[in-house]
Amino acid sequence: MQKKLSNHKNMDNWLNTLRAGVLGANDGILTVVGVLFSVAAATTNSFTIFIAGLSDLLACAFSMSAGEYASVSSQRDTEKSVVGQERLLLTTQFEDEKKRVVRFYEEKGVHQETAQAIADELLNQKGRALATIVNIKYGMNLDNYLNPWQAAVSSLFSASSGGIFPLVAMTFAPAGYQLLATIIAVLFAVTLTGYLSARLGNGIPKKAVIRNIVVGIITMFIHYYVGKLF
Repeated sequence: MQKKLSNHKNMDNWLNTLRAGVLGANDGILTVVGVLFSVAAATTNSFTIFIAGLSDLLACAFSMSAGEYASVSSQRDTEKSVVGQERLLLTTQFEDEKKRVVRFYEEKGVHQETAQAIADELLNQKGRALATIVNIKYGMNLDNYLNPWQAAVSSLFSASSGGIFPLVAMTFAPAGYQLLATIIAVLFAVTLTGYLSARLGNGIPKKAVIRNIVVGIITMFIHYYVGKLF
């Protein structure tokens, strides 16, 4: 049962990581297209537009990566602090900790005597007590701390992969069709990210797609006319 619970948590973490990556890609799309439309409205110089878009893509990707690294590092420190506290409690308040394990299994429908036997077995095995308590009380896997570097690289890749859609469309579309091509690329990209985020988050794909399309259109509209002002 403990192994199944741990596997379930690992699957949830994996799905949350994927969903965060999809949302990061969506941020990259909207950030880059905003800059592209602002600059394209202010100048027709293709090289200037490309450099502005590329610079924003890199800035967005590294900024999100750095933010994710800092956030996950903080969460990792919290996890380690929790583990340290539980290690101390197992030494000073062992019986209370065992009662918590027994209560956990009773709430799962296990008979009291069976729950007591499970708790005795888990907490008396060398190296299992701390892992059991941490998993039951916090849903954490003792051997699977959050990895800030993994989160940072994932965020860097996702933001870059999203921002590349409008940048490529604006750069390689025939003269006179850059804006139209970029609009099509952005609408396709945000439709994809909306659908995937809804599927991974058990949401309603249609609503997520419509929401992303509306936000994408508003983003392009606002930035284009901001560029026109200058």
